[in-house]
Amino acid sequence: MSTLEIKDLHVSIETEQGTKEILKGVSLTIRTGETHAIMGPNGSGKSTLASTIAGHPRYTVTSGSITLDGEDVLEMSVDERARAGVFLAMQYPVEVPGVTMTNFLRTAKTAIDGEAPKLRTWTKDVKDAMEQLRIDADFAQRNVNEGFSGGEKKRVEILQLELFKPKFAVLDETDSGLDVDALKIVSEGVNRAHAEGNMGTLLITHYTRILRYIKPDFVHVFVDGQVVEEGGPELADRLEEEGYDRYAKGAGAAAAPAAAQA
Repeated sequence: MSTLEIKDLHVSIETEQGTKEILKGVSLTIRTGETHAIMGPNGSGKSTLASTIAGHPRYTVTSGSITLDGEDVLEMSVDERARAGVFLAMQYPVEVPGVTMTNFLRTAKTAIDGEAPKLRTWTKDVKDAMEQLRIDADFAQRNVNEGFSGGEKKRVEILQLELFKPKFAVLDETDSGLDVDALKIVSEGVNRAHAEGNMGTLLITHYTRILRYIKPDFVHVFVDGQVVEEGGPELADRLEEEGYDRYAKGAGAAAAPAAAQA
């Protein structure tokens, strides 16, 4: 069993108005075999956490730590994190002109594993995964995400997840922009990867609809760069009914005395 541990993580970005702190002391422990859902309103820092785990250069870690089986993730480059077993499904997958899906997938798999996959089995694995995700076979010869719809891009993200078999998958609003059918297909792909690879999953979402298909073991509520409540699947059901207003009001009430003291 592998463990991804985040301790008291503080993260800032540079803006036109100066340095802005986004994450304000986040602590999470995720083990392989577990599914953690992070829920919260827009601007609460969920995507910042995902990008920081993956190593996006825009975000500066000012204190705290991220470790994978005791190894310092923050000291790793982006590609080293991928080879160590960290996968990010992006909220807005980018287009890669001039690089076909076939070349991208095999090159990435070779870089992650340190050796090229056997062509015969690899071709079958790619074909089977594309069929299960209902990705047209012609897409294998198209450039990565170029001209793909939003739903097609999200399915390609999960195609990578199934083929690369990471230890930990960070899914940044994978459900956004998906219709009901696409949501079910994508969710089934995540569940297959989770079951086959004993993967740990960190699922970031605003809504509970994806949690009908991907069942979380733990739910964490994010507000203003912090985890303000944690629980099991029942917490997601409560959020569906009540929303995030009570957390926002609590944050505002806490900020008022602090402002008065300042």
